[in-house]
Amino acid sequence: MANDVHESPSAVPAESPSSNDVREDRPHDPRHHVTLENLHTERRSFAPLASFAAHSNATLFEYKKAEADSLEYWKEAARRLVWKEEFSEILDWSDAPVARWFHDGVLNACDNAVDRHVREGRGDRIAFHFVGEPGDTQTITYSDMHERVQKAANGLLSLGVGKGDRVAIYLPQIPEAVVAMLACARIGAIHSVVFGGFSAASLRQRIDDAEAKLVITADGGNRRGSHLPLKPLVDEALAPSIAHPGFAASVEHVLVVKRTGQPTEWTDERDVWWHDVVDPQPAEHEPEWVDAEHPLFILYTSGTTGAPKGLWHSTGGYLTGAAHTHRIVFDLKPETDVYWCSADVGWITGHTYIVYGPMINGATQVLYEGTPDTPHQGRWWEIIQEYGVTIFYTAPTAIRTFMKWGESIPDGFDLSSLRLLGSVGEPINPEAWMWYRRVIGGERCPIVDTWWQTETGSIMISPLPGVTATKPGSAMTAMPGIAADVVDDEGRPVRGGEGGYLVIKEPWPSMLRGIWGDRARFARTYWNRFDGMYFAGDGAKKDIDGDLWLLGRVDDVMNVSGHRLTTTEIEHVLVAHPWVAEAAVVGATDAITGQAVVAFVIVRGDAEGVPDDGAAIADALRTHVRKEIGPLAKPRDILVVSEVPKTRSGKIMRRLLRDVAENRPVGDVTTLADSSVMDAIKDGLASGKSD
Repeated sequence: MANDVHESPSAVPAESPSSNDVREDRPHDPRHHVTLENLHTERRSFAPLASFAAHSNATLFEYKKAEADSLEYWKEAARRLVWKEEFSEILDWSDAPVARWFHDGVLNACDNAVDRHVREGRGDRIAFHFVGEPGDTQTITYSDMHERVQKAANGLLSLGVGKGDRVAIYLPQIPEAVVAMLACARIGAIHSVVFGGFSAASLRQRIDDAEAKLVITADGGNRRGSHLPLKPLVDEALAPSIAHPGFAASVEHVLVVKRTGQPTEWTDERDVWWHDVVDPQPAEHEPEWVDAEHPLFILYTSGTTGAPKGLWHSTGGYLTGAAHTHRIVFDLKPETDVYWCSADVGWITGHTYIVYGPMINGATQVLYEGTPDTPHQGRWWEIIQEYGVTIFYTAPTAIRTFMKWGESIPDGFDLSSLRLLGSVGEPINPEAWMWYRRVIGGERCPIVDTWWQTETGSIMISPLPGVTATKPGSAMTAMPGIAADVVDDEGRPVRGGEGGYLVIKEPWPSMLRGIWGDRARFARTYWNRFDGMYFAGDGAKKDIDGDLWLLGRVDDVMNVSGHRLTTTEIEHVLVAHPWVAEAAVVGATDAITGQAVVAFVIVRGDAEGVPDDGAAIADALRTHVRKEIGPLAKPRDILVVSEVPKTRSGKIMRRLLRDVAENRPVGDVTTLADSSVMDAIKDGLASGKSD
């Protein structure tokens, strides 16, 4: 039962941040406007195993320390880093909304991630087990990384890159991507990693906005058995076009890693090979010591409208949040654990929980270049078995894909090494959470369902394994030292059982410092909706225990007959049906109700008793939704599809599905991971396969 969360001796206590803001003492006002309807109630709860809790890095004392003095709490976390010069001030919030954390301290990010381990006698520890999609492997120790980043740092300097310069990194998921990021940090340059699946136009936007001096790329990468071209896209990005009439004038050189050996066009004087520039360099380089507020990186969001936002993070505060949250959320035991985060380094998850957080903590990691289904659908489980992975962090969209393929695939591999599972990227529906726990975790692994954003830099809401009793689908409670809350339209905290807007009420170390070159846009985008509170557009609810449930973007809220419903909760209920592997819900204009619920569902590959007729499937699922959460949420239309459109980071593109639901021409599909998905949906509708 849900109430077990606060009755378990190893769960977060009633005075913890998960419940102390629930306004049960506020007199009930019948005029009080419920911002978002609370549709779904989850009653299952899993207390921490005593055997895990006995050795967990985090204890209840984390919350008590942070509640007693949050600044002192962050000061203690920051001191786990190596500082060249110790800071004297923890936080300067006088120029809000721009915070300065530990601003008079001096350090270097690469020194913290690599050099310290060599200095302290851990150079022989494996930093990465690299697995290429074709099957090539590398075993890279911290001493190896130390040599590689020093050579790369000298290589960058030889190309005229120095402190404060911006470097665009456009690489596949290979060791050179990590080395390039750390080499930039080592010399005080600011890296801007662009995911290797983005188009030339998207790359050019980011190069121009950051005024990048150098682009680091590869001839190509490996994806599903083919060579994905990268250098040709860089050439296209740097050349004049209709959108960009001139050359990218800021770029002086393109540094190219030879990964696939495919034919590569060359521009003399501009293009140089990595092996010619980096490999001959001496493996000796003194880090560039920077103040804590020196920019470490810019990472661009990929919004579907308007110019991408260049979100930039500082060094000291960001590293504090990254390393601290990684240690207590993933319970890392660096001497024995093998950790694998399946994200790409081009996303914030790859920055924080592949490069900076784990490496500062001395983790041994798996770095995999390929996709989950190459050369077969069990590839990830094969890697976990081969390398004895103990901690696995992935996205709900991947979990639901595995559900669709069927559990017989992971059942064919030995996953007994796993001891902790994580989820990131979007709210995870309860049934996917349960499948993950049962099939992948063998019902013994705690699941940390994490909420955070590019803007926040590190995890903000998550269970702490060994401490928090978990509920399937809930991110549970704010991290120690994080003042998260759910508020209504007027900015008042909602009561237990109500939904609203997720806000952060106090600054935190890893928070973004701004939008590159546009402070006004930064303040307008994140700090204007609620006075003095950070709000980035997500809805959430508090359950009766005060635990937090993410409801997705408030842009995806539907107004059905005057009731504000979120797509997430209806999707959760649909995926709870044994036939459904994944669901995407949108609101479509309706002459009677204002908006109506339209659902797109993918049927599980191993489901039993599924009718051949899409109309019969739709009828059964409508009945299921009505039974679980009431007639108001019952979809007007349910369309059975083979796939739903997703961005390259795995998020569902609901605006395209709204186009389909309202019979409009489908909009821009260039940001999709697979643009053919929309053609398949339209073909299915035309052939009558969907209801």
